[in-house]
Amino acid sequence: MGAVKVLLRNPRRELEVAGAMQVSTLLNRLDINRESVIVIRANTVVPGDAWLNGDDEVEIRPVISGGDFGPADREPAENGPGR
Repeated sequence: MGAVKVLLRNPRRELEVAGAMQVSTLLNRLDINRESVIVIRANTVVPGDAWLNGDDEVEIRPVISGGDFGPADREPAENGPGR
């Protein structure tokens, strides 16, 4: 039986976890909150219930949110155009 190769980001680390398992099991073994990361295999995001084979390579990246709100969520400018 092989090992899943795991690339972790922030900080960058590489490790191997023995055997086939579900993504959720891998994250539990690594003590990682499933809602705080995305797991990528072959450039595709994989859900927590997906199975990983013993020869898979995955990357675990932290979820980053933020950015600009859409126009409907903005406060109107007091002296903006058309006012």
